[in-house]
This record gives sequence, structure tokens and C-alpha cells, in this order.
Amino acid sequence: MAPRKAAVLRHDERSLREHLIATAERMIAAQGAAGLTVRAIAREAGVADGVLYNHFADKEELLAAALRAHVDSVERNLPALPEPGTGTVEENLRAHLDHGLALHRAILPAFTGLIGTPAVLARFAGLGDQDGDWRSRLVAYLRAERELGRLPGPATVDAAAALLVGLCHEVVLSTMFPHAAASEVSPDAVVTAILHGIA
Repeated sequence: MAPRKAAVLRHDERSLREHLIATAERMIAAQGAAGLTVRAIAREAGVADGVLYNHFADKEELLAAALRAHVDSVERNLPALPEPGTGTVEENLRAHLDHGLALHRAILPAFTGLIGTPAVLARFAGLGDQDGDWRSRLVAYLRAERELGRLPGPATVDAAAALLVGLCHEVVLSTMFPHAAASEVSPDAVVTAILHGIA
């Protein structure tokens, strides 16, 4: 005989583990991860506090899974990135930068509350596809354009990617700290500097 389904999931096809991750993800998206407790997640999920420990080793495992789900959800809702060899490299880099800025604006607030909990961040890092994150896709895009001859042979794609990722961090972090000076550099100027140098 199949085990009874939890009352909270009677009309839901998800497993209880998936339900708990989705609940924690929703809470992180709404209020960030700072101060998020097992009790608060359990109450929001409509289950007893101890149920979480039937599906996760500890709170850190649940939060890491919820963060991964949050990042994946944000990325699914962003426009598709351009393929190498299509459009112009300048337009495509701007699309990559717009993607990175939107991604960072959506996810960095959730991470700031976890700076003091490295165990969650370490577990989160272990859950992702390292070749599938935005920075890795940006580097792969630049390498492909170089192989197609649309970027010069000696182009340093890793440095270009670092500059674009750095701009995303600067723009988003400056909005999160009230006394930080907001970045006044336009994304178009950054793309132009990367493609044509600062001579």
C-alpha cells in the first residue's frame, strides 16, 4: 500500500521535499535569506517543524537547495542569450551584460543575508552546473566568437568576462549599500571599451 500523501500536498504532484524547497525559495525571493528559520519555513509550508529533517540533513541543505531553485527560476525568466555568429558582437555583448545585470539584481539580495553562513554558500556552490552559470556561458560565447574570427585572435576573453561580471557586481552592490557611490558608467561604454580598448 502506498504511503499517505501529506495533507498539504493532496492536490499537488510535487514531493514533500520539492514543496519545502519551493516554499523556502518563495520566502527567499520575497524577503531574502537573512534570519530565515526552520520554524518559519515549516509554518509557511504547512508542516510540522521536524518534517524538514526527514528530507534534509539540516537547515543549510534546505537553504542551499532553495537558493539554487531561486537562481534557476530567475534565469528561466530572462531572455535567451544570443548564439555566437548571430547579430553583431557588440549587440550580443550588450545582451549578455543586460542578462548579467538583471540576474545579479534579482539574486544578490538573497545572498547578502548569507555572508555569515559560509556552509550554505559552500553547499550552494556544490549544487550548480559550473559550465552552465552565466559567467561560464559568457566566456564560452567570447571564445566561440574568437574562433569564428569575429574577435581578434589574441583577444583575452577571460579578462573581458571579468570586466563585465565586475560591472554587474559594482552596479548591484552600489544599490544595496546606502553610502556607496552608484556606478555612473553606462553598459554601452563598457562594451565599447572591451571591444575597442581604452586608448
